[in-house]
Amino acid sequence: MTQTRAPGSRLPGGAPDEPSDGLPGEPSGERSVAVVTLGCARNETDSEELAGRLESAGWRVTTDAADASVVLVNTCGFIEQAKAESIETVLDAADLRDEAGDRTRRVVATGCLAERYGSDLAESLTEADAVLGFDDYGAISDRLDEVLSGTRPAVHRPRDRRTLLPISPAARHAVPDHDPQDAGVGPPSGPAPYRKRLGAAPVAPLKLATGCDRRCAFCAIPSFRGAFTSRAPDEVLSEARWLAEHGVRELLLVSENTTSYGKDLADIRLLERLLPQLAAVSGVSRVRLSYLQPAEMRPSLIEAVASTPGVVPYFDLSFQHASAPVLRRMRRFGSTESFLQLLMDVREACPTAGVRTNVIVGFPGESERDLEELERFLSLARLDAVGVFGYSDEDGTEAAGLPGKLPAEVVAERVDRVATLVEDVMSQRARERIGERVSFFVDEVADGGSATGRADHQGPDNDGSTTLRPMADLELRPGDTLDAVVVDTDGVDLVAEPVGAGDGGLPR
Repeated sequence: MTQTRAPGSRLPGGAPDEPSDGLPGEPSGERSVAVVTLGCARNETDSEELAGRLESAGWRVTTDAADASVVLVNTCGFIEQAKAESIETVLDAADLRDEAGDRTRRVVATGCLAERYGSDLAESLTEADAVLGFDDYGAISDRLDEVLSGTRPAVHRPRDRRTLLPISPAARHAVPDHDPQDAGVGPPSGPAPYRKRLGAAPVAPLKLATGCDRRCAFCAIPSFRGAFTSRAPDEVLSEARWLAEHGVRELLLVSENTTSYGKDLADIRLLERLLPQLAAVSGVSRVRLSYLQPAEMRPSLIEAVASTPGVVPYFDLSFQHASAPVLRRMRRFGSTESFLQLLMDVREACPTAGVRTNVIVGFPGESERDLEELERFLSLARLDAVGVFGYSDEDGTEAAGLPGKLPAEVVAERVDRVATLVEDVMSQRARERIGERVSFFVDEVADGGSATGRADHQGPDNDGSTTLRPMADLELRPGDTLDAVVVDTDGVDLVAEPVGAGDGGLPR
């Protein structure tokens, strides 16, 4: 690991100051911790589980780094940009000082970057008072007490977490003394989940499983998240009810590979039966799936997503590329033709379904012909949202040792080229929705009555948004849903008008 520093603060409630060699003084007053979350929605669930553990142990939990004695940074270790942001955030927390210039916070790094690099990260990032891995989650309060007392907890030593469980998925739940909670993968069994909400948004992620059994050549996640392990349906439903009681109206189901849910519970179609139960939870207005593997999609799952009331017809399909030779080098499966057939099956089940994906450009050995094939697919697929990433080597992956690496400037040019194409494609797809009747979910309400939210085909954060024009005597709150008609677009974003009250347009 190389320590990097970029200007500016990522921390709520604080800003960086001049660096100093001073160590934090002994804390006084209550035990308080600020939980700062980086990365994906799966990290959000980990942070709220950590927060729940800490609060139950007597800690005051906040998200404001300036209002706590310890800052716990839940890092991301997926790609270089995420790693750099994680390190910057730890450094920002270490820079918080009092008027005398002394450090006022102790800083702990945890999460994927800490799990992945452990001792190497601790050696290079000396500003952190501790680097904790997933095995520390079960005793997180004890670890932070050590930090407050001035003791540095034992440094986490990384290991390949795939070796912790049997190769056979069916044997994983029978492993003695294996507590998924202590590995940072979810709440324990019981009537109520071990979780504390860190925000008031009406949408929240709900973890279905952790880990991944796939061996994509570019991805290091399985090595530090471990083998795929599903959560029991009763646990998932219990947490869904808890979230609904705490104001959540949309559940975002997350995992490293949602289409594998149930395979280690002897029922690969368990998700199809779980979805109606989640949608029926009192207070929940819609359920959304994420992280679907195209090679594992099955007709029964497409039908369940497309037709179950309360489950939005939204397909987050991880295509990654469309050239068959590139996909084979990636240790994945598919082609333009097979992917287009899958999209045809999805739209036959629900013509207005939303589809998003991510693609990697510049993978080792990618030729101009391969890139043109990807462009052909993207031009034909009519996708609502596409994330474009340039390939870079990741430690410990097969792709890092492959021949045919492209120069960085070539990768950057290809990213720009594909990003320009998908911007046009996504804007065109948005325009196709003008006149379409959509179910509008309210995320925020501004002064004057205008509301910002999302139609069914728009996931949180990454898929664009919908602005609802104000309507007289229509009072909205975050979490409300109502029928609307798309009347305009702004790139991938939509503008909609409420359907009249007499036509079913009132919030429900």
